[in-house]
Amino acid sequence: MSFFVCPICSLPLEGEKSLRCPNNHCFDRAKSGYVNLLSGKGGNHGDPKEMIQSRRNFLEKGFYLPLSDKISKLAFEYTPDNGVLLDAGCGECYYTERIASHFIKNGRKAVFTGIDVSKDAVNFGAKRFPGCSLAAASVYAMPIADSSVDTVINIFSPLAREEYRRVLKDNGIFIMAIGAEDHLWSLKRSVYDTPYKNEPCDYSLHGFELLSKDRIRYDISLESNEDIMNLFSMTPYYHKTSQRDIEKLKGLDRLFCEVDFEILVYTVIK
Repeated sequence: MSFFVCPICSLPLEGEKSLRCPNNHCFDRAKSGYVNLLSGKGGNHGDPKEMIQSRRNFLEKGFYLPLSDKISKLAFEYTPDNGVLLDAGCGECYYTERIASHFIKNGRKAVFTGIDVSKDAVNFGAKRFPGCSLAAASVYAMPIADSSVDTVINIFSPLAREEYRRVLKDNGIFIMAIGAEDHLWSLKRSVYDTPYKNEPCDYSLHGFELLSKDRIRYDISLESNEDIMNLFSMTPYYHKTSQRDIEKLKGLDRLFCEVDFEILVYTVIK
């Protein structure tokens, strides 16, 4: 049985190698296991392969483990037994897989699913976490039934508030991670002549009630230019920065940098 619904008519999708709805709309699974459910609403965009590879290399070195550990604990705390957890903007499933591992370690089960607009990302994700139902889809047009999800996770992904409210059950949980004020400040100072810090977060979110907020702040030591460039390449700044400024980073072999996250937990109000 598929977790997803048809992106054309919103009816349930069924099947193994191919997913088909009662109206006979058909979608083939890739060899890795994910299904492409991108519609005209979402387009076919997403992170390019080089950005995905940089993120994979960086995360695998454990620089963001404190963030991952905290999100895993929160997801475990708020998701009911055998509940459905959706990673909206899952990328290569680094966080999704670690959340699932935390559930297994603590003797509980959940249904894990994820979507990302990048087919390359979910292809990597399907190989990393075969037990996760994955689809290439936009968070702004999610092929997921109304009120079918217990917990939505959003880690540095677009905020599709109305779609999250739609798919969440009554009193469902939304967990969001964002960069706080000092996040990557030293990296910015190394690149830009006039860097700026992140704007303070407005915690109000229409249709949701804030349950908790946590801040995680620590420093990381990047000991090679490869690590520095991997970090920079996985940020939104990479595609907005001039080549002249990027060259400043290419001359660095070491960087001591701040990481500063806020993790917000909301419950949906319907």
